[in-house]
Amino acid sequence: MNFFKPKFWDKNRISFFSILLYPFSLLVKLINLIKKHITKPHQFSIPIICVGNIYLGGTGKTPLCIEIFSILKNLNMNPVFIRKEYDSFQDEADLQKHFGMVYQNKKRVIAMNEAIKKKANIAILDDGFQDYSISKNLTIICFNEKQWIGNGLTIPSGPLREGLSALKRANCVVINGNKNINIENKILNENKKIKIFYSMYKPKNITEFKNSNVTAFAGIGNPVNFFNLLKKNNINIVNQVEFPDHHNYSTKELENLVSKSKERNSILLTTEKDYLRIKQDYKKNINFLKIATEIENRSQFIEEIKKII
Repeated sequence: MNFFKPKFWDKNRISFFSILLYPFSLLVKLINLIKKHITKPHQFSIPIICVGNIYLGGTGKTPLCIEIFSILKNLNMNPVFIRKEYDSFQDEADLQKHFGMVYQNKKRVIAMNEAIKKKANIAILDDGFQDYSISKNLTIICFNEKQWIGNGLTIPSGPLREGLSALKRANCVVINGNKNINIENKILNENKKIKIFYSMYKPKNITEFKNSNVTAFAGIGNPVNFFNLLKKNNINIVNQVEFPDHHNYSTKELENLVSKSKERNSILLTTEKDYLRIKQDYKKNINFLKIATEIENRSQFIEEIKKII
């Protein structure tokens, strides 16, 4: 979804705009409820690991899917990524293609059947939590500790696709960030059996930028998380620029970024997902940060995956 996230979504208090939009949120809830009850889930011959969220964007699904793919390969499985195909963006799929096969379709059920025909023996369903047409064997919900659930309301009043009660359908939660007992308690209040794990982003090429001034830019769900990661690793950011999630950069925007970078005697640095959306002619002027997801208590997380193999 290509848009700037409204600032009132992440405020601790309910704003005037949230109240104004609340009737539309009720309508969204009703539509989702109807969709859930009229959709018949398809059963498949291979296990399906669903990695999803209830907070709209920026929760770390894509790097977690890649980490799960690596775990499955080490377990001698033949995993694939299953995604819904969108006309507007392909950055996440392009990133995952660097690691393994990606099957996409407007209907994930069709993509699943195609993957099974090609001898996949386990599937990672990326962003499929709200797709009730597919029966899942292991469901993992991602959160970012900094944003958590924002103001706690569903779209468009807030950033949630569903309320916290949706966690009753999940097996695990992965929180990107620091340990937070308050968040854990709220999760366990909804589902006492759910397993909670924490993850951190580990920059893989951060040393390349240690001694440089940096103009950082990002068009992801929560650009501030990218900027904070750089600052945490002592990168000197002289300018930071936010774009909407999944933004397609125009020539004019790229020229402006190059110009700003030269004015501040800095290098341009962005995320790997953003880099994949940049026109080829400009890639030589732009660097990207490679990251991996590190899961705390990784061995226990792997045990949860082994249960369904």
